[in-house]
Amino acid sequence: MIILNKISLKFSLWFLGAMLILEVFLFFFLHTSIVNSRIEEELQALQARGNSHRDVLEDAYNKETLHHIALMESKTDTEVIITDLNQNVIIASSKLDKAEEQVISHNIKDVPYSGSVLEDRWRSEKYISTVTPFSINENPKGYVYMFRSTDQVQNLISRLNHHFLAAAIITITLLIICILFLSKALTTPLIQMKKATEKLSKGDFSVHLPDMGDDELGELSRSIKILAADLKHLKEERVEFLASISHELRTPLTYIKGYADVARRKEIKKIDRDLYLGIIYEESEKLADMIKDLFDLAKIDKNTFAINRVQVELCSFLHSIYDKVLPVFKEKEIEFEIHCSHSLTVMVDPMRFKQVVLNLLDNAIKYSLPHTKTEIFVKREKGKVLIEIKDEGYGIPKEDLPFVFERFYRVDKSRSKDSGGTGLGLSIVKELIEAHDGNINVKSELGKGTTFLITIEEMTE
Repeated sequence: MIILNKISLKFSLWFLGAMLILEVFLFFFLHTSIVNSRIEEELQALQARGNSHRDVLEDAYNKETLHHIALMESKTDTEVIITDLNQNVIIASSKLDKAEEQVISHNIKDVPYSGSVLEDRWRSEKYISTVTPFSINENPKGYVYMFRSTDQVQNLISRLNHHFLAAAIITITLLIICILFLSKALTTPLIQMKKATEKLSKGDFSVHLPDMGDDELGELSRSIKILAADLKHLKEERVEFLASISHELRTPLTYIKGYADVARRKEIKKIDRDLYLGIIYEESEKLADMIKDLFDLAKIDKNTFAINRVQVELCSFLHSIYDKVLPVFKEKEIEFEIHCSHSLTVMVDPMRFKQVVLNLLDNAIKYSLPHTKTEIFVKREKGKVLIEIKDEGYGIPKEDLPFVFERFYRVDKSRSKDSGGTGLGLSIVKELIEAHDGNINVKSELGKGTTFLITIEEMTE
């Protein structure tokens, strides 16, 4: 809650500050525009009234008309002063004060027929005023001065200021309320995600976040949930991996320790001691292979596993492996054939790729019966090179197929001493193929055999 308050307060203050600056600017601009427009309207109205009096005077210039104009203006909030061309007062709607005398005493020249503004400084002067010339029989006769007290204008502006102040208070109040709701709506998901990441940092991967839509917050929420699932999977995989290592290491060590204890007995016959030493040697070899595989996997995980690619003519490369392993297949009475007659060039690390092929062929030997067949097929497919290593062995149950490339996973659940390897071979194969930017898949049917399919890029000129 404290964190929420901190984030909400910070967000609210920043947003409120930005909005207040914007509001002040807009209100100032709007207020200035309205005031200026209002003053302009007042001056235009005052000038229009003067023009109206001018028209009446030009139609009927006499004492009755002058008196009527003065009487009419005395009943309004404006004042009229009619003078001759020398600014001598002919008639006025009220007694002149110093401010009015000062205005009409100004020497005016070239006043347009439509009139002009004499004074528009409503903030500092007592009156705003206009002047309109009038003529009798097309001869200039004098001027019609119109006055309006700036007190009235300032009262009008004061009322406008009160309206603006009320509007500002209402706007700021609504703005604060909106910001509070908005900040809560925005920061609550952030707090939920922060708590989720704190749980992740403590090893608790049971993260539950609501669906937050398709915006950036929603994407971040989904990323956190994916991260939690991945970390949970990695943790489970690590626990299983460590348990598998301890089991796999314990088995050969137990054999080594047990048979070593027996072989140390003096009363043991030489033939039995040789047998026990042979078993110790075999288990030591298994242990060395397992440790080597573990080191290889560790290097791959740390991206320190060197892949030195060179151009390799694939068929010649596979035939060299064929020649090397053919005696082993003959010894097991397994027929072994390779079908590769194309000229195919690939960019691979010969040593690592040979490790891949030998590992898969070793599986074929281990899990095939005599008088079966193992074959390698090589062909182009959709612009890539497809290598199939197919045997007629025991096959893999359908439920085990998704897991055969996992570390220490064995289809042979008994982990028999005769048929079991380190359980890491296929994991290394998969990692090596992917390091070559390729893919490996497996197809199998129980009792009918297994086919490993390797896809890699063909090198083109």
